[in-house]
Amino acid sequence: MHLVFDIFQGIGIAVAVGIRPFLPGLVAGALAAGDVEIHFNGTSYSFLQSSWFLLVLVAGTALLVTLERSAFAEQVRAKGWNYGVMLVSLLLGGMFFAGSLARGHYAAWPGWVGGVLCAAVGIAASRPFLARLRSRLDFSAAAVGLPVISDGSALLIGLLSVVAPPIGLIALVGLLWLLLRGRQRGEQKYAGLRILR
Repeated sequence: MHLVFDIFQGIGIAVAVGIRPFLPGLVAGALAAGDVEIHFNGTSYSFLQSSWFLLVLVAGTALLVTLERSAFAEQVRAKGWNYGVMLVSLLLGGMFFAGSLARGHYAAWPGWVGGVLCAAVGIAASRPFLARLRSRLDFSAAAVGLPVISDGSALLIGLLSVVAPPIGLIALVGLLWLLLRGRQRGEQKYAGLRILR
């Protein structure tokens, strides 16, 4: 049963960092430092709860929020910043999932594979959804509202996955559903455009 809960925790944290990379990692690391339902002591992933790593995540969170709310947000997006953020999400997803397995003395490498895949689902489901929301909002509303939605959902998923691990699996299923719905909507829109031609 411990292995199942470790897997669910890893899934939840990984999908959360796929939505937003730094804040869920910060919450999971802080909970681990306080030994609240998760810890990485005695493993090669103990750095995930270390002070220096948590400070890096704080700095990343502050930088991301500052850039997204700045007047240069569109230029930052256009210059490939998103690809860097996605790469960080995949890396953090792999690390936290692997750490979740390692703390139970299980092989960590499946966590790297599963964490990267779960973070990729978080990215693939949340990015188009947030882009659709952004297109419906004016600049000021999007600058304030979208970070609240994305940060709030990522924070909630990350936190609940640690204290109630089955939430991780529920979040993954929900994001897969959101991803499939978004693709179906895109295909319907494309089919409608072909008919108009």
